[in-house]
Amino acid sequence: MKTEKIGIVGSGLIGRAWSMLFASVGYKVMLYDILPEQLTSALEYVDLELHRLQQQGLLRGHLSAEQQFQCIKTTTDMQEMTMGALFIQECIPERIEWKKSLYQQLDDILEEQTIVSSSTSTFMPSLFSHGLKHRHNILVSHPLNPPYYIPLVEIVPAPWTSPKAIEFTKQLMLEIKQKPVTLKREVLGFATNRIQYAILNEIWHLVDKDILTVADIDAVMTQGLGLRYALLGPLETAHLNADGIADYVQRFGDEIHKVSETYDPIPRMESGSTLDKIAQQCEEMVPKPELSARRKERDEFLIKLGALKKDFEK
Repeated sequence: MKTEKIGIVGSGLIGRAWSMLFASVGYKVMLYDILPEQLTSALEYVDLELHRLQQQGLLRGHLSAEQQFQCIKTTTDMQEMTMGALFIQECIPERIEWKKSLYQQLDDILEEQTIVSSSTSTFMPSLFSHGLKHRHNILVSHPLNPPYYIPLVEIVPAPWTSPKAIEFTKQLMLEIKQKPVTLKREVLGFATNRIQYAILNEIWHLVDKDILTVADIDAVMTQGLGLRYALLGPLETAHLNADGIADYVQRFGDEIHKVSETYDPIPRMESGSTLDKIAQQCEEMVPKPELSARRKERDEFLIKLGALKKDFEK
């Protein structure tokens, strides 16, 4: 086990997942929350989850479930959490006023070596680090849900984040076996959501115009594009579908442009007939009482898919 300390702010599902990831390689993890009962619940969850993963042969790292669990401690004292911390991962709810308040509190007690990283999927790091004396050590490490099974982490620097903090965060993510991608500068939505939202925008129009049902749209991804994208990204897919990417663009560039010109303006996703239609069909696919069971199936699939992908990794 390691002697270095990692702080986690927020004991919800994302905070619990990060705690398990850092404990998997033996870091001393200090999980902080303002509510003692939240911490008690988090520890119970992590203990059960680590032992479940061990029983199924899916536990990360070389330490046993009990050894990993022993790496995780809790506190309601923010200063205790920050003291001596090498790295802090913030996982509080997506409320910008809460984040600004938290980072201001942290700024008053942080030690110079401590890097602070946010799990936010919504806010650019400049929004909550502007004007802070430790702003050079603040950035975003955005995981995808569930982080224990989906390894991608988007590292997003603010304009003033130091190269040292960026590189340290990247190496830390690699150490815990996540797959970091580093944005060269912050952009609204980062990378994953910008791509995801472009897909959702077109899906909205296809349902609104009664061109496809929700089930058929999902089949386009799960039985078509998604099968390729689980191994190959869209650019490598295009590269393989022709004699290289340059040949692909020469062959299909005009068609891509013509189709793209037919796209409708960005829709306003809000309450109304289109949302009612989508919600009804999603409810038919997975009724709300079955959401928890379906999430469990998703996680089990991701575990098996991750194991399969390892056989094909370069």
